Amino acid sequence: MIIPFVKYQGTGNDFIVIDDRKRFFKAGEAGQIAYLCDRRFGIGADGLILIRDDVRYDFQMVYFNADGHEASMCGNGGRCAVKFAAQLGMISGRTEFRAVDGVHRAELVPEGVALGMSDVVGIESLGDDYFIDTGSPHFVRFVKSLNDFDVVGEGRAVRYAPKYREEGTNVNFVVETDSFLEIRTYERGVEDETLSCGTGATAAALVWASKKGIEKGSVSLLFPGGEVKVHWRSDGDRYTDIELAGPAEESFKGEVQW
Repeated sequence: MIIPFVKYQGTGNDFIVIDDRKRFFKAGEAGQIAYLCDRRFGIGADGLILIRDDVRYDFQMVYFNADGHEASMCGNGGRCAVKFAAQLGMISGRTEFRAVDGVHRAELVPEGVALGMSDVVGIESLGDDYFIDTGSPHFVRFVKSLNDFDVVGEGRAVRYAPKYREEGTNVNFVVETDSFLEIRTYERGVEDETLSCGTGATAAALVWASKKGIEKGSVSLLFPGGEVKVHWRSDGDRYTDIELAGPAEESFKGEVQW
């Protein structure tokens, strides 16, 4: 079977995106999905996204990590899914779509896509570190510098720590500056550093807001792959009206034999 695909990236976090409204894609074949995501033998991507019809919402987003297994929410992938759905003519302007963690609202904006994220309740303090679930589990550690920082080695040690061994966690290292947060992320499922992570940006922003006691606001986060902005509102330990804004751009399109 020949499958058409479009390659998208959001601040360097890249995805194979497939129109699966006819439900032809064999989503249960993890090995094949991992092959397609392989950067040497396949197309190459941090993950694969299926766009499907939904009986209630504009579309459904089904996301797989690069290891081929269906995964939790991906913020950058969500923005790319919205842009692709617009390309397919499924949406225009604003949208509501369904993902693994629930319903998301999004809007096409000049800088790309503003994506509404799920509400977050509670941030776990781990001494000087933090754990938070923003649709995907995230560990956050503030460090003095990310220059020559061993993101993969330090991230893997946390990701496979006994506390997270069964499910695993994404790991974010953050530097606070006067005007933005610098961040690098090790992603489970990819098992490497990625150039950006949307749910990681959300996690770091909310942890930073909690530390600063900022109940409502926004902050820019600079990844190796580019910049995103997170907006939020909080009431105690509950965070609502969370929005992740940033680019989502088509890289190329093609066909692959399945």
